[in-house]
Formats: sequence, structure tokens, C-alpha cells
Amino acid sequence: MTRLPGVPLRGTELTLTQLTALARATDRLLRAVPPGAAAVLPERRWYVRDSVAAIRRRAVQPSMPALAAGVRWLAGAEAGLLAGAATAVPVLGQADGNLANFLWDGANVRLVDFEDSGRSDRPYELAEVVEHLSAWVDTDLDAAAFLARFALSPAERARLLECRRLFALLWLVFLSTDPATEARNPPGTTARQADRLLALLDAAVR
Repeated sequence: MTRLPGVPLRGTELTLTQLTALARATDRLLRAVPPGAAAVLPERRWYVRDSVAAIRRRAVQPSMPALAAGVRWLAGAEAGLLAGAATAVPVLGQADGNLANFLWDGANVRLVDFEDSGRSDRPYELAEVVEHLSAWVDTDLDAAAFLARFALSPAERARLLECRRLFALLWLVFLSTDPATEARNPPGTTARQADRLLALLDAAVR
């Protein structure tokens, strides 16, 4: 943070200008590396296979109805999520959608923290930004308005929803099985995350 000008977007009420700048910076990153070069990069941390494995490992006995519903959904969605990762246009993924890593300098948003970056795909990266806890626990990121700034194909929109469900489930697993994750967030976060997952499981592609 000391090497780049700007203040983190996390914990703020995003203005329309900041939301537009956030989308512009995200789009710039996703276009920065040509697909041919991105294709030979190692996978980013917490790509689909890693996330699915963590859910399977930690949610052996789901402790709440929303978690059980998510695990049931994953049983049917896993193959499609993995196939989508294999066939999507590769991009460089930052691998950390925490809004604390997006710095506002008054005109532009700058990105930091690329230690886990690697090969990913556009719907997966957009899903991580809008489903990261930082997007709604202490910030007011308008997911619909943010995503509307990206021209997505029907296939990308369908994958985006599945990826959002995966991230929402992963966060619920972390909150419900890791006391440290739960303690770092405001009281009631786990219940709100459960509601968020259930809403996404009921959502239709738009």
C-alpha cells in the first residue's frame, strides 16, 4: 500500500465513479495477458479444483440446511464447473477479490496482491469479486451494477452464476468450519452468508 497512491475500497460506500473505475481496472487486468500466454500459466490458487476439494474436505457433515443444499448442488454442478474451466478463454486471475486490494487514488483504481495469481477465466474472476465477503460485509458493492459493465456472452453469464454459487458455498464452508474466519467478521455474518447462498441457488441466469 505504501508504494502505490490510493486508499482501499473496502469499508467504504462506493460512489458510481468508484464502481466504474473498479470495473475498468478489473477489465484491464483480465485483458492484460493474451490468451495464448495466459494458457501456459500455472493455475491461480483456489481455482475450481482447489475450491471444490476444500468444500468436500470440510463439509463432510453439513451443519446447516444452506450448507447441505450447497453440497447437493455441487454434486450436480462439479463436472460442469471443471469443464468450463478447461474450455473458457484463459486470463490472468488475481486470485484475491478482497476490496482491500483495490486502491482508489481519486481517479483510478489500482490493484495489489498478486501472490496467488495465475491462469483463470473471466467469469470466475468476476464471481470472486462480487462474492468475496468484503463486497457486502462492510462495503456496499452493487453486484448487478458492477457486472453490468462487462459484455458477457450467454455462456459466460451461465458460468458466472455457477461460479458465484461456488464462491458463496466456499465462504459458507469457511465461516461455519473455521472459528478464526467467523471471528474476523461481524456477528451474524454466517447466517447472512447462508441466505446469500440460498438466494444464488434459486437465481436464474440473466
